[in-house]
Amino acid sequence: MKKTVKALVVDDERLARKDLMSLLAQHRNIRVVGEAQDVPSALEAIERLNPDLIFLDIQMPGQSGFDLLDQCDYKGKLVFVTAFDEYAIRAFEVNALDYLLKPVNPDRLKRAVDRMERADQAGAEPAPVWSIEDRLFLAVDNRLRFLRVGSILCIHSAGDYSEVITTDGQKGLVPKPLREWEQRLPSHAFCRIHRSTIIQMDQVERIEEWFNYSFRVHLRGLDKPLVISRRYASVIRHRFI
Repeated sequence: MKKTVKALVVDDERLARKDLMSLLAQHRNIRVVGEAQDVPSALEAIERLNPDLIFLDIQMPGQSGFDLLDQCDYKGKLVFVTAFDEYAIRAFEVNALDYLLKPVNPDRLKRAVDRMERADQAGAEPAPVWSIEDRLFLAVDNRLRFLRVGSILCIHSAGDYSEVITTDGQKGLVPKPLREWEQRLPSHAFCRIHRSTIIQMDQVERIEEWFNYSFRVHLRGLDKPLVISRRYASVIRHRFI
């Protein structure tokens, strides 16, 4: 049986609090024990309710969500819920569990709850598979940015790094090996075609036979075709040919 988690919702907009609480009601292991509309009322609620988890808005009149954290010694888990993605870097600097953008998508909220449960299990389960709509917060060429999974055209191995090419033609090095991408990208949308290459299948324009029982694949927006090695040719034939 899952542990019941006491949650506090902090947001200056009453409708935003109600909408989030309605979504949280669908998760039996989450029990919303209180709500607050600003930093003073949130400080009082934290002291009185001792929540395990806080869903915290960032921009509020008077003082921000970060000001709240500066004024209390909160040790529980934290999920930021905001209409803006410009605060993401600072949010993760304070060790937030997740960062949700308004309006909150129910599936995205479920993944945040799942992440909380995995954190409680101290890594007992493998990392979750991303969805095509997920926005990843990554260091690309040593600069932190958001990258939507669906915008990834292909990924090439670069040792412990990988080169990511997006559908709009941008390229960048990410400190993540190809094997991790393969484990976490949705298998219905991405496919490994070579020991050093992963592609997004919806971006395939055509596949042609190549020498020695291999193939080449042409991707939208990519000038040169990519070679499909013999090892992965049967998988490609099954999916496309």
